[in-house]
Amino acid sequence: MKMAENAATKNHFPPQVFSVSVDMPSQGGSKWFDDDGRVRRTGTVWTASAHIITAVIGSGVLSLAWAVAQLGWIAGPAVMFLFSLVTYFTSSLLAVCYRTGDPVNGKRNYTYMDAVRSNLGGGMVKICGYVQYLNLFGVAIGYTIAASISMMAVKRSNCFHKTGGKDPCHMNANPYMIAFGIAEIIFSQIPDFEKLWWLSIVAAVMSFTYSSIGLGLGIAKVAETGNIQGSLTGISIGTVTETQKIWRSFQALGDIAFAYSFSIILIEIQDTVKSPPTEAKTMKKASLISVSVTTLFYMLCGCFGYAAFGDMSPGNLLTGFGFYNPYWLLDIANVAIVIHLVGAYQVFCQPLFAFIEKTAAQRFPDSEFITKEIKIPIPGSRSYNLNLFRLVFRTIFVILTTLISMLLPFFNDIVGLLGALGFWPLTVYFPVEMYIAQKKIPKWSTRWLCLQILNATCLIITIAAATGSVAGVVGDLKTVKPFQTSY
Repeated sequence: MKMAENAATKNHFPPQVFSVSVDMPSQGGSKWFDDDGRVRRTGTVWTASAHIITAVIGSGVLSLAWAVAQLGWIAGPAVMFLFSLVTYFTSSLLAVCYRTGDPVNGKRNYTYMDAVRSNLGGGMVKICGYVQYLNLFGVAIGYTIAASISMMAVKRSNCFHKTGGKDPCHMNANPYMIAFGIAEIIFSQIPDFEKLWWLSIVAAVMSFTYSSIGLGLGIAKVAETGNIQGSLTGISIGTVTETQKIWRSFQALGDIAFAYSFSIILIEIQDTVKSPPTEAKTMKKASLISVSVTTLFYMLCGCFGYAAFGDMSPGNLLTGFGFYNPYWLLDIANVAIVIHLVGAYQVFCQPLFAFIEKTAAQRFPDSEFITKEIKIPIPGSRSYNLNLFRLVFRTIFVILTTLISMLLPFFNDIVGLLGALGFWPLTVYFPVEMYIAQKKIPKWSTRWLCLQILNATCLIITIAAATGSVAGVVGDLKTVKPFQTSY
């Protein structure tokens, strides 16, 4: 579950607040404050690893059995392993870019975009911002779709149980998307990350709950039948056409990429880590630990899901009804998904909300509609500061993502597309280019060529994954009527 940004911003205060005279140790700072004047960071390898694992393990894990089914027993695990290697390597490059210049006393970069600004300059910051915020907008759509499917899965599993599987229990997705949207309109009025900590903790617990249930059910299914489904080359021609096989294989790459996307918050997590040792050294260890744990978990979920269902592996392991019983356990898992996604939606959208609201305040500083805070007293608690611009903008944003979700209610295709769009630029391109600039690696040197080959290879994979996902969306649109989707 992608929600470690919260930890990165908590307890950070403007440097100018601290103008006291202190004894400065060799690396700068004091006993209570770091070299930038902020409260001393206390994060360790283990806290950073926990943040990353919590951030990574989310709804993407539910599509991995389907992804492995498209690629087969050889390519499926191999691709997951390769993605883990690339993610770890580029995360190590990105960790070096937390400080500009000197790795011990260089200027800190508090966010991903700060690192891009320091190492690559203004033009790249704009490109990074567009990619980052477009990706966050897409994630909001993907989470709305996933949450509505899980809400319907609870009702459908109970329906299946009552009728003994005789009733197909079809239902319209729109009411559930609207219900999720209403909940997000309410939660979106939470002003910032600092007020989201409790939602983040609940969501993190939920993500491990449903992922573990999915893994456990896959293992139980294999143990029950005693058969390992699947083939070396994946879903067979006949079950799908040759063209579908190609597109689905490409889409599977996007699904796996989505499951590994955490680079966008790595700098924010690194900003919670204490030193010495250097933050980069700590973060490299944390990345190794967390990527290893995550890959093991992904391998188990993806492979056991494929072993249980073979070519018929559902696009969403807990809502595709590969499992029918125990229905109450499926209900718990799907409720956990919904709760997790309520929090995940907010954590992912908060940076976008903050950016828009900050930009509006800078452009129209004299507008009371944008800047005025109305204090609303709450009995037994602090008063709530209502900002009219925040109320209107965030409400329109949630309504827009809900409407688009109702138009494009395709979990797998959207997940694949998001993974493709976010993986290469945010996980590979910017970390590689920032590292080259930071270390002043000469053009056409062996090291430079190797990094650019990695860059180009991942770009090709991203284009293939995006193409497969777009083909999937186009194919789905031929059979689905807008605003009339049922499952």
